[in-house]
Amino acid sequence: MAAASDRPGEFELIARHFAPIAGAGGLGLVDDAGLLRPARGYEIVVTTDALVAGVHFFPDDPPASIARKALAVNLSDLAAKGARPDGFVLTLALPQGWTESWLADFAAGLSRIAGEGGCPLIGGDTVSTPGPLTLSITAFGSVPAGRMVPRSGAKPGDLVLVSGTIGDGALGLKAHGPARPAWVAQLGAAERDFLADRYLHPQPRLALAEALQRHASAAMDVSDGLIGDLAKLLKASGVGADIELDAVPLSPAARAAVMADPALAELAWTGGDDYEILCTMPEREYSALMAGAGEISVPLTQIGRITAEAGVVHYREKGRVREFAHGSFSHF
Repeated sequence: MAAASDRPGEFELIARHFAPIAGAGGLGLVDDAGLLRPARGYEIVVTTDALVAGVHFFPDDPPASIARKALAVNLSDLAAKGARPDGFVLTLALPQGWTESWLADFAAGLSRIAGEGGCPLIGGDTVSTPGPLTLSITAFGSVPAGRMVPRSGAKPGDLVLVSGTIGDGALGLKAHGPARPAWVAQLGAAERDFLADRYLHPQPRLALAEALQRHASAAMDVSDGLIGDLAKLLKASGVGADIELDAVPLSPAARAAVMADPALAELAWTGGDDYEILCTMPEREYSALMAGAGEISVPLTQIGRITAEAGVVHYREKGRVREFAHGSFSHF
């Protein structure tokens, strides 16, 4: 534990750890606000997420991993809207006992994901708190006017697709956490490490943004569980869906976990923390979207089709109807 007298003050802290990673819009982090200049004919997309120690990550997780997740989940939202990242602001509430070495590692991790995502820091606030470590990021992106991909655009007959693989984050939480279930021991070390990494280090699908913008009718990222997030998209669009659960893509590591404990299939479908893209599109756009995804090596898998029955979802597994009491993670 560092003594308070050994730590930099707020302005020195900002100058030392955050000003070096700020973009031009941050104005050196010496002003009361940042500045964004959207290109002519573009609109601004805004998203925000808060993360709390003990809720969204373990308090002893590596600080660089915490920083990566905090920004990555926002970049995932921008990707689902078809937006290009432009910048972000950070609110950081540091608990008692924080150290400068922790903060340096946090800033380094934040710098890496900001660079990867092309999303520079442009401002924020740093405070102390008697409670747990809490951070909130608001990210800004831009899209050509009228081209943002909403949740509410799905139409009957549209195809339902997901990117990447589903369930790795929820299973990774179990594999990474201190109270590991018995099935974790049945996995190989590489499988455990893969799942834990997917939980710790989300990979926002920014490369898909332009293809979604061109071809998708509706989209959102899978953060709270595929089943629950699909329900949100369907409600926003006023439609239903037929979903083939056997088509939901699983990684080899997730398949190994489900083989060790078949009940984990439901956790994979409902657990969340995937940060993949769930999208719909008219069938005529399918080939073009798949070609675009192929060019950037992002796999997309069709898992169903939109129907006209508002709010009604038919899930099938091995030819049988499947129902879910709880479709996703909920804070409340």
